[in-house]
Amino acid sequence: MPQFKYEGRNIKGRKQTGTIVSASKRDAILKLRQKGIKVIEIAEVPQTLLNKEITFGKAVKLQDFVIYLRQFATLLKAGVSVVDSTRILASQTESKALKNALMEVEESLRAGNPLSAAAAKHPRIFPSMFVNMVKAGEAGGNMDETLERLADHFEKIHRTRQKIVSALAYPIAVAIIAVAVVIFLLVTVVPTFVAMFADFHAELPTITKFVLRASEVMQTYWWLVVIVFIAIYVLFLFMKKQKKTKYYLDYAAMRIPIFGKLVQKAALARMTRTLSSLFSSSVPILQALSIVENVVENEVIAKVMRQARDSLERGQSLAEPMKKHWAFPPLVTQMITIGEETGSLDAMLAKVADFYEAEVDAGVDRLKSLIEPIMIVLLAGVVGTIVTSIIVPMYDIFNHIQQ
Repeated sequence: MPQFKYEGRNIKGRKQTGTIVSASKRDAILKLRQKGIKVIEIAEVPQTLLNKEITFGKAVKLQDFVIYLRQFATLLKAGVSVVDSTRILASQTESKALKNALMEVEESLRAGNPLSAAAAKHPRIFPSMFVNMVKAGEAGGNMDETLERLADHFEKIHRTRQKIVSALAYPIAVAIIAVAVVIFLLVTVVPTFVAMFADFHAELPTITKFVLRASEVMQTYWWLVVIVFIAIYVLFLFMKKQKKTKYYLDYAAMRIPIFGKLVQKAALARMTRTLSSLFSSSVPILQALSIVENVVENEVIAKVMRQARDSLERGQSLAEPMKKHWAFPPLVTQMITIGEETGSLDAMLAKVADFYEAEVDAGVDRLKSLIEPIMIVLLAGVVGTIVTSIIVPMYDIFNHIQQ
């Protein structure tokens, strides 16, 4: 949102200067008048790296967004208007990005625009699912129920995501520690033995030669190793943004042993939960499938959603493309088929989502108990290999000295 620098006089006639954030110069002047400041001069502050808000990844944390939805629904149930609720929430939220967006939404609402239209102007803050469900809630006159349903949806998505993150946190932490320990040994410990081995002209085992060579490379070309790691990370982020390459990354993630099933179940839980929430809010089915395609965060599932939408447009079953794809177990396709035949698709999808969310919870717990001993063994193996490469030639040297 633009920032304006102003100069004016307050009610007592004293000169006052400062800055104010507003959608336009006119709105800034109106806000200052409401505060009792008569504007003499006002100008927009140019956006620079020093005063521009920079965000990485998601503009608003999912947890902050869930809190916003819960509070919004509570205010509406208490009889507070949408405009006043938005103003109150803008003043209370801790997220700067959400605060700025809500301030602009409030101004748009006061101009006579509906909430769905005002929120649609901020796609990084309000996802398409929010906009479409709010639009349906405005048409049905049940905005508070819609917001409660949205809060439940995003809360369950957040819980599932946190479960997976917690499962991956331990192996990642151990892997980082392992790399740090290996670098420390190669850079500080191993070099102290190089001169000793050279003085005694000992015949070194292959494993020792490999470790000494790795130590030499690490000391000489450490900067190249850092660049390679950074390049791999940047390449990974770039590939994730490209739909075609992201499809293969998601495919590999779902096929990888041990972790693959967990990733697949989490994606199915997100897909079925989102569809159920949209159908419950009376969002048209074709539009709902398009939304799911964009928010499911898995290109393998998104591709099937596109095929399912095309299937419906041809007058065929929603479940037909899913039955032909390996990523959708019979449970999903059978429940969707029953839902189509009985007209209770939202309820069937909710049951599938509940099942897979429970499966993810149980899978994460099993994975934690399995990963911990494996990572400890791997860490011990890596460190043990380096230590062994030093100890073995040391025995030969001692035997040579005794003789």
